[in-house]
Amino acid sequence: MSVDEAIDQVMRPVADLISQFIFFAVPVAGAEIPLIVAWLIGGGLFFTIYLGFVNVRGFRHAVQLVKGRYTDPSQPGEVTPFQALATAVSGTVGIGNMASVAVAISLGGPGATLWMIIAGLLGMSTKFAECTLAVKFRRTHDDGSVSGGPMYYLQRGLAQRNLPRLGRALGIFYAASMVVGCLGIGNMFQSNQAVAIVIDVTGGSTSFFQDKAWILGLVMAAIVGLVIVGGIKSIARTTTKLVPFMAGLYIALALVVLAVNFDKLPTAFVQIWQGAFTSEGVGGGLVGVMIIGFRRAVFSNEAGLGSAAIAHSAVQTDEPVTEGFVSLLEPFIDTVVICTLTALVIITTVYDPAMASAGISGIELTTSAFASTLSWSPIPLSIAAVLFAFSTIISWSYYGLKAFTYLAGQHRLVDMGFKLFYCSFIVLGSSVQLGALVDLSDALVFVVAIPNLLGLYFLAPVIRGEMLSYRERLKRY
Repeated sequence: MSVDEAIDQVMRPVADLISQFIFFAVPVAGAEIPLIVAWLIGGGLFFTIYLGFVNVRGFRHAVQLVKGRYTDPSQPGEVTPFQALATAVSGTVGIGNMASVAVAISLGGPGATLWMIIAGLLGMSTKFAECTLAVKFRRTHDDGSVSGGPMYYLQRGLAQRNLPRLGRALGIFYAASMVVGCLGIGNMFQSNQAVAIVIDVTGGSTSFFQDKAWILGLVMAAIVGLVIVGGIKSIARTTTKLVPFMAGLYIALALVVLAVNFDKLPTAFVQIWQGAFTSEGVGGGLVGVMIIGFRRAVFSNEAGLGSAAIAHSAVQTDEPVTEGFVSLLEPFIDTVVICTLTALVIITTVYDPAMASAGISGIELTTSAFASTLSWSPIPLSIAAVLFAFSTIISWSYYGLKAFTYLAGQHRLVDMGFKLFYCSFIVLGSSVQLGALVDLSDALVFVVAIPNLLGLYFLAPVIRGEMLSYRERLKRY
């Protein structure tokens, strides 16, 4: 029995049981909507209304904060607002931006794009809530480093509301789920896809690496290790250079394709608008984007999962709300901008209503859409995709580390031990057939949305109070 078969045999029953629970679906308007998706969308809708449409009203101020207008290096924390944003964006912008958008469109047609945008806009408000709490309830260690995220605001925040036992239990559950979750979706899946792309561009079945994928995995693990050994400061320095380059490369390619097909854009926008309100469009938008997109590691915006809040908690500030504003830019960049550009490229080039029945979807569809206009595009797209995977791996290493140290305690040996363990899974993911382990990780990453959003509801008055207090002080700035 091979290694991957042994892992699958042990993990499959557990993965199936948790997946059935977390993705339990109910029929709504002719489509089956998993309750976890309704839970996430409901959270975005609630915080958008409760916080007075902070996703729209706070956008300009968010840009000012990222540009450093209110940054003070003397304030507690480890990274600047831009570095925190880059680290979190690197964890959300991934291969899925190329793949799951194509899946959504092939299932639901162009109309799925509008529902994807709406989901991104709602997610901006949830992200604001998460990251405000992450900074407010973070823990500062003796060496000046900080730890924060849902496990900390669940424990500390709910203790303030006279629910200490519930907060501690939810914090432990969140952290344990995140530790396992980061190894699959944030690690093995990414390394597996990156290696597959490298093999494909170096000859496919004739590639030297065809039966030596572990070599590529080992190289990637070594590079990741060199980055993450320095902690959040090293990760942030890397992502501030990597994110603008990889996102800029992908956006530039998309804009070139759209410029060449400029005459088809008006028709594309009409298809998106009209398709969103047909039965096919609604089913495709909700099912295609919010289910398939979420499950396949894009997390289109990751709002409601709380993972990005772990990175934002390290920011240099004594004003928790400022990082809430900065964080709301993530769903906008990831979902509203990058995913929408992907959708427009597909719609203006190779989209055909028969795609779903023909089984054409995923990253192959996106690649063919670019190549139909730019024959040379597969190479730069491959570079972007590998960088997407790499950036996701290094960001999720930090998420997993902070979850693990929450459980095991802050100690240098614990820190280094987890990083070595994490890097070993990069090699494993590159050279085995992914099965139950990644499915289990996928499910656990969504499981964390339950305690996270529950805590956000309990702490909603705290979030709103912080926001209103900050706005009053800002008027006197």
